[in-house]
Amino acid sequence: MSPRQNIPIAVAGLGYVGLSNAVLLAQSHDVCAFDIDPARVEMVNNRRSPIEDREISEFMAEKPLQLSATTDAEAAMKGAEFVIVATPTNYDPRSNRFDTSTVEAVIREARRIAPEATIIVKSTVPVGFVTRMRHETGFDGIIFAPEFLREGRALYDNLHPSRIVVGDHGEAAHRFAGLMVEGAIRKDMPVLFTGPVEAEAIKLFSNTYLALRVAYFNELDSYALQHGLSTREIVTGVSSIRASAITTTIPASVTAAIACPRIPSSCLPITRTCRRT
Repeated sequence: MSPRQNIPIAVAGLGYVGLSNAVLLAQSHDVCAFDIDPARVEMVNNRRSPIEDREISEFMAEKPLQLSATTDAEAAMKGAEFVIVATPTNYDPRSNRFDTSTVEAVIREARRIAPEATIIVKSTVPVGFVTRMRHETGFDGIIFAPEFLREGRALYDNLHPSRIVVGDHGEAAHRFAGLMVEGAIRKDMPVLFTGPVEAEAIKLFSNTYLALRVAYFNELDSYALQHGLSTREIVTGVSSIRASAITTTIPASVTAAIACPRIPSSCLPITRTCRRT
């Protein structure tokens, strides 16, 4: 279904995920973002980006965005048709879990303030989170839609997405995907509708796969430097390999050990989370 004009949307969190989604959607729709940091809210209302992102800064300075910000969650969510949750879910190595407390709090507030709104979770969550929240709230309108954004280029990645994944097959999921396509410059991206657990797994395994690729080329570069070889020539040759020529399967248990030591990222907790499930 094609998105209609002026859909009221609330966005929880003014980090790079929340702000880039807010700016993308505010090109055509009324978006109110809310955050606990009054300094960030003030900057957004003054059309200045609180984060380093060239495209966000340009859009906020030059585009007629339908965007406002507040520290009042009720003011932002009241009457919204979609509530996008983009709050932090930091990994706790002591408990070996993601801290989803902020996401759960926003979901509870959204159910109270805007009970008819579809809740779109953009925060990174463990596999099974949405199913649990649907069960606890008795509400099936909670949908996970993973983001695949880079810090510093988040809006660019939303304007030119590699793919759009929405973890539901219903009408609201299709409407939200339509909003994302509408705001993007690229229009031929793959749009994939999955179950909620599958969408969560796509996000976590995508992060692990990316870290694995980066770690692999880190090792290749180190080898080339150590032996006085041309990294560029080796990478060009290796990258030209055809998928049909790959016959060796690497056990899943090996990937974390290969990918994580060189990369100070969230790869290790993500791999552990996926393997537990």
